[in-house]
Amino acid sequence: MLKQLKEDIQAVFARDPAARNTLEVLTTYPGIHALMMHRLAHELWKKECKGSARLLSSFSRFATGIEIHPGAKIGRRFFIDHGMGVVIGETAEIGDDVTLYHGVTLGGTTWNTGKRHPTLEDGVVVGAGAKILGPFTVGKNAKVGSNAVVTKAVPADTTAVGNPARFISKDKPKDEAETRLRDYAESIGFQPYAATQDQSDPMLEGMRVLLDRIQHNEKRMNTLCQRLSLLDPTFKVQQQNEQPFSQEELKIIEDVRRECEAQSQQSKA
Repeated sequence: MLKQLKEDIQAVFARDPAARNTLEVLTTYPGIHALMMHRLAHELWKKECKGSARLLSSFSRFATGIEIHPGAKIGRRFFIDHGMGVVIGETAEIGDDVTLYHGVTLGGTTWNTGKRHPTLEDGVVVGAGAKILGPFTVGKNAKVGSNAVVTKAVPADTTAVGNPARFISKDKPKDEAETRLRDYAESIGFQPYAATQDQSDPMLEGMRVLLDRIQHNEKRMNTLCQRLSLLDPTFKVQQQNEQPFSQEELKIIEDVRRECEAQSQQSKA
């Protein structure tokens, strides 16, 4: 028990830069308090002292704001940061080196007996407010983003974000079409705000479809203009002499360009 406690304290120092010394961790970290009481309650639960185990877990919830059912199985070096509002169900299983932030729920979706809660494999990180609901597995070293709602298995080394959760894989293959769309987006100054290049987001997917369509239309228009120039040599001259935009439209475009440049300079600063 003491060896396990020592590992739990070391896990706090490894994952929380605010931790200063062992005395502070032991006296002020509710995650450590809840984990200590859960380990004792779990031993009582295994020895069929279930009433005492539930009583101790209820006291732990009152004292720390963290509710861990005494039947839950928790591995080594488990860390709950902040902790308020964390709920871990009876049949939940948590591997080694797992981190949970405040407001996380490891819950179930059925009233049937048996396995009802998720299994978190080694190295999983679950962000604040995330809800993982159901008897499935979150794979090794996976991450669950803040406020995500996960209702199906998460593969290893994958990030789950959103509601309902969608998966982002680090090993997403790159193809020529993807590269072409990205280059075209850069050529017209399009850059999605606060989005990684590999993020699988419905809005970004929609923008990629629109960019693809715009590029396709531009190619067709250029081809038509070239053919019209061959048929009618004066077409190109007329096109050059024509004013594509009115003065008012040009003023609006210039205002937008200045605003974009100002935003870019602010972001760089």
